[in-house]
Amino acid sequence: MAKPKKTPRPKAQTPKGFRDYFGTEVTHRAEMLSKIAAVYHRYGFDALESSGVETVEALGKFLPDVDRPNEGVFAWQEDSEGDKPGDWLALRYDLTAPLARVYAQHRNDLPMPYRRYAMGPVWRNEKPGPGRFRQFYQCDADTVGAPSVAADAEICAMLADCLEEVGIARGDYVVRVNNRKVLNGVLEVAGLAGDDKDIERGIVLRAIDKLDRLGPEGVRALLGEGRKDDSGDFTKGAGLADAQADVVMGFMQAKRDSGAETVARLRELVAGSDAGVQGVDELELISDLLAAGGYGPDRVEIDPSVVRGLGYYTGPVFEAELTFEIKDEKGRARNFGSVAGGGRYDDLVKRFTGQEVPATGVSIGVDRLLAALAAKGRLEAEATGPVVVTVMDRDRMADYQAMVTELRQAGIRAEVYLGNPKNFGNQMKYADKRQSPVVVIEGGDEKDRGVVQIKDMVLGAQLAQEASHDEWKERKNQYEVKRSDLVQEVRNILDRTN
Repeated sequence: MAKPKKTPRPKAQTPKGFRDYFGTEVTHRAEMLSKIAAVYHRYGFDALESSGVETVEALGKFLPDVDRPNEGVFAWQEDSEGDKPGDWLALRYDLTAPLARVYAQHRNDLPMPYRRYAMGPVWRNEKPGPGRFRQFYQCDADTVGAPSVAADAEICAMLADCLEEVGIARGDYVVRVNNRKVLNGVLEVAGLAGDDKDIERGIVLRAIDKLDRLGPEGVRALLGEGRKDDSGDFTKGAGLADAQADVVMGFMQAKRDSGAETVARLRELVAGSDAGVQGVDELELISDLLAAGGYGPDRVEIDPSVVRGLGYYTGPVFEAELTFEIKDEKGRARNFGSVAGGGRYDDLVKRFTGQEVPATGVSIGVDRLLAALAAKGRLEAEATGPVVVTVMDRDRMADYQAMVTELRQAGIRAEVYLGNPKNFGNQMKYADKRQSPVVVIEGGDEKDRGVVQIKDMVLGAQLAQEASHDEWKERKNQYEVKRSDLVQEVRNILDRTN
């Protein structure tokens, strides 16, 4: 008789493109989000927590050749109801599309303008790579219903405040500001306006976006006939004449030593374009408003090279870049780069209401910002663990629970060892693995004498690494205190080690 096949055990592994976060990582992120939320709240923004699931119709993403949503989102179809097919639902891929849906749905009950911030995970059904995950946190703030670029200036100031609040020192970052209208004006002056120039404009926009990677010469080639890369692959260019390419290159290289000089140069480049002049006026106003609030070029600057998502935004765009250097995996120095970005997007709510609603906002990359703080050594390597009360007698669990209750009521993180207490060495190993700063020991003898043993784990670790034999004898890391002094003695040790 054949033996029945064994049911295979499931593999204990995270899905591809996802990861697990443990104690210290979760704590650091929560602390960062709390600090950023405090700045948002101080600026008058209200919290919004929208659903993690949206209809695909609200997200607006479909593949062109099938009825299934774009592979960029995690989507599924609900069961049909009678003859009606089920709705397609998807995990949200950002926090902006849900805002547009919420505003359109509740606009009669919301103030105008509506200022909201939102924080939480988003999901992208994209190919994962090094440091690129399918689930990550976003931290957004947006103003809906404010047409004035004063709202954009406020977002830039708030972004600078957020960076400083979480520990990025002034001088280690800069918020760079540009305007889509200025670029539109440049393209118009270069003879690239009109529907018949759609393809050329697309090539130009993509070329501008590659300035950091290809440099001016590579971009210039893409503006002209095209460019052959190191592998021999040829990328067709926009086919611009030299004079047209000069205008575009002039725009990318228009940054001067001061904001006023940059604005003056941009005015020269967009002369003759109403949209371009309007964009330059808006940049000048943003600069003036920020300067009035004390946000000078050491914190926020006008920079025409900022081209993030220019096809998506309709006006000002901004990006927070960290300016300090870090070492890559090969030991080479490189700038850390962008940790936040945003801009004005006046067309997003229009999909729901049919009416244009002005909006502007910013999204902070929480994971990148945490990585930056770690690179600067501004995050604690390990969080302090709980005080561990050991169990010397199973029959006296009530005594041990009373101890941790007193410690907790005093605001001290504490726990009773709940494993098998038979082997005391295992209890100490547990406390060590938990990075416990203090261990409390009370056997029968200590109970009868009204004392407890206090073991200072932090001092013990220091003595083990640094102390001589005589110092070890003088600076004992384990000693007795009265049971009534337990909380105060633990507090004293924590105060010394923090």
